[in-house]
Amino acid sequence: MYEDNNHFRVYTLVVILLLASIFVSAICFAEPMPTSTATSPLMAKQNLALLKIKITEFLETQTIGYPGKVTVQAGAIDPNLKLAQCQDVQVFLPTGSRAWGKTSVGVRCNAPAAWTIYVQATVNVLAQYLVAAAPLAQGQSVTSQDLLFESGDLTQLPAGVFTDQAQAIGRTVNISMNAGTVLRQEMLKISPVVQQGQTVKLISTGQGFSVSAEGQAMGKANEGQIVQVKVASGQIVSGIAHNGGQIEVGF
Repeated sequence: MYEDNNHFRVYTLVVILLLASIFVSAICFAEPMPTSTATSPLMAKQNLALLKIKITEFLETQTIGYPGKVTVQAGAIDPNLKLAQCQDVQVFLPTGSRAWGKTSVGVRCNAPAAWTIYVQATVNVLAQYLVAAAPLAQGQSVTSQDLLFESGDLTQLPAGVFTDQAQAIGRTVNISMNAGTVLRQEMLKISPVVQQGQTVKLISTGQGFSVSAEGQAMGKANEGQIVQVKVASGQIVSGIAHNGGQIEVGF
């Protein structure tokens, strides 16, 4: 009986030692766990409202110099987007987009995490534009009496409208049109202010003097273009063509 008890004690001790060995091995080879959430904080999320402000500022810069009153509105950004906070946001116009009417704007971040999104935006340009004040016939030269201003959103009109009378006066009507027709550049062609063979007046001015002479234009020219003129002596001079057959010659 005593011997049996000894065998039992030995057997129990062996089992305990075996279990202890397994427990120590499990601890040694177990994958380490994070000690606390403070050592691996969640990445900060980008403020989407701030992105809309940057888009608006970008488009306002792009539209500097537009006529009339320009208004810019950035579209909604999906609130479910989980974008990493970016310290250097880059706003750009994708290929094929422009700051005009309904458009698309890109927003890019390179670090700490790279991401790119595209946001819809609207640019409206409220300004005056020219329409025909009366029916215009093909070949007719446009005068101020032929023009009338109207107001509207230029982004809703065809491309190439006129916003200044000086842009249209003196041009020749390409196609006949009714009163109220919105005037576009392809409808009015620029009329040469000097025709080939025309007798023109050369004017050269300097400090305290002005000299003029007549000559014959060697070609036709529009306002502000360079044209060659042959004077009485046979000499060829060049000058800038102006309305009324006047050629400005530098001294």
